[in-house]
Amino acid sequence: MSNVKDIPVKALDGSALDLSALPGPMLVVNVASKCGLTPQYTGLEEIAKTYGDRGLTVVGMPCNQFMGQEPGTAEEIATFCSTSYGVTFPLLEKADVKGEDQHPLYAELTKATDADGEAGDVQWNFEKFLVGADGTVINRFRPRTEPDDPAVISAIEAAL
Repeated sequence: MSNVKDIPVKALDGSALDLSALPGPMLVVNVASKCGLTPQYTGLEEIAKTYGDRGLTVVGMPCNQFMGQEPGTAEEIATFCSTSYGVTFPLLEKADVKGEDQHPLYAELTKATDADGEAGDVQWNFEKFLVGADGTVINRFRPRTEPDDPAVISAIEAAL
């Protein structure tokens, strides 16, 4: 696997975001505003606040590939996330996380295996990838694993 932090990405507002400038580990999550798992934004923001001062950055990538659950424009997504969940962590430009137009970031992330040893496509919104400070994928957590799940927290703690 290559260094995930070297892959070019854009912030939700279209500006370039240099992941390699983030000093510590990242928790990268494909997010959506109209999903049954959308309340996970609360847990993700809590993780961002709890571990941000220790170097962790939560990074969300909006995606509309799962039953059209992220139909909004960049402005609508930003407004929803800040007003509904108080999101302060960086959001990337909306992109595909699987398929023919898969974003290069997710092409690399999805090479990682989950707890069952399975790699491959993102299953649904809110799949989580823990990336080390060195840009390698450490862990992968499937969508129904809550951000505050003990396995996620212990993996974050170990990465810090």
